Amino acid sequence: MKKTHLSTFHTAVLIAFASPAMVKAQAVITSPSVEIAYNLGVVSDYRYRGVSQTRFQPALQGGVDLTAGAFYAGAWASNIRWIKDAGFKGAAEIDLYGGYKAEIAKDFTLDIGGLAYVYPSNTYTPNANTTEVYVGLISGPFSAKYSHAVTNLFGFSSSNGSGYLEANVDYELIKGTNLVAHVGRQTVKNSASFSYTDYKLGVTHEALGGKFAASVIGTNNKNYIAPNGKNLGKSGVLLGYTKAF
Repeated sequence: MKKTHLSTFHTAVLIAFASPAMVKAQAVITSPSVEIAYNLGVVSDYRYRGVSQTRFQPALQGGVDLTAGAFYAGAWASNIRWIKDAGFKGAAEIDLYGGYKAEIAKDFTLDIGGLAYVYPSNTYTPNANTTEVYVGLISGPFSAKYSHAVTNLFGFSSSNGSGYLEANVDYELIKGTNLVAHVGRQTVKNSASFSYTDYKLGVTHEALGGKFAASVIGTNNKNYIAPNGKNLGKSGVLLGYTKAF
């Protein structure tokens, strides 16, 4: 499950910390009003809202973003493991998103849109495919965002209306090196035992034509369990690298 387009998470932080959004690449193809950008990255573990999607194994991820003035759209993909671990078919995640992002007052940017998490050929019951709408506000290095599920949430029965509220910091310490911090609260409607808080703290650093990231990430929930008995939301260290082109 991805990361979104916020502050952009949805951005260098999300590709390594997952939570998404992915890095917003610099445009390499332009017209008077349209920009297209691409990104490709690898992470030591794909974490989405603090929970491992690959059972603590690496993931290859990539995406494309199109921007036309204040409007944007994009797609992002990653390998996953959690659907197969649950005994169903489904080994990939594709995120399709679009929205509107513009300054509404000095130093305040509004971001509204929708995001569909698609798991091709998944046989998860109920279906794992999920759609959310979101609204966010960005001011300097700070951002806040609320995402609301308009379908069942990632295979939870009767979970339409679940929500995720998050706050993020992406602060430049020195040129090319940023401190990143995040806290979020996932509520799962009609499955309260699976609601939880997640967090992360880390740094990103631009080098070798890309962006390296390292963070500590985890949750306070012990109900997301892998077949081997490990808690998929336990605290851990994540490493990642993203190349924009």
